Amino acid sequence: MTVRTRFAPSPTGHLHIGGLRTALYNFLFARHYKGKFIIRIEDTDRTRLVPGAQEEILDILKAVGLTYDEGPDVGGTYGPYVQSERLELYRKHAEELAKNGAAYWCACSAERLEKMREEQQKRGDAPKYDGHCRETACKKTNGAVLRLKIPTGRTITFIDSIRGEVSFQSADVDDQVLLKSDGFPTYHLANIVDDHLMKITHVIRG
Repeated sequence: MTVRTRFAPSPTGHLHIGGLRTALYNFLFARHYKGKFIIRIEDTDRTRLVPGAQEEILDILKAVGLTYDEGPDVGGTYGPYVQSERLELYRKHAEELAKNGAAYWCACSAERLEKMREEQQKRGDAPKYDGHCRETACKKTNGAVLRLKIPTGRTITFIDSIRGEVSFQSADVDDQVLLKSDGFPTYHLANIVDDHLMKITHVIRG
């Protein structure tokens, strides 16, 4: 197995020291195992984009010697490496999840969601979608979002390379939005689809 790590910044401003440290960890891990270090630009939050930030991030990485094997300006087998250029891929996977019953359309208004959160706060509950459209089988309409349908009553377990076996209850996980009403994916969908298609073997955060 070829080790493949990635650094996936969002071009929402200057690259801060914490992000540079994460890039360094991924770079060193890939080089230690003679693997590949990939740069992917996660620009799906269109409201926060800063012109020129993507170019600045790439220039800084090169300036400090964090050369990458695949990325927006060098290409690679699994490109494109900018998420806004991969929208059809995300929509295809989103539709497949909906078709298979692993996701559902939600047409709840902003007003309803705000009222729901206020009531949860009064009860001292953690903010979480209440599953209204999950139970009423909302249709795909203008303004609807696609939510992940978290299985109920499950213990979810995975192996973390540092912490070992990690378990949590599915009841503690929100039905996160995967596809926004404007057709753009959220982090929760785009990140996973890209890691899978780009064959990322290790996700290192720090």
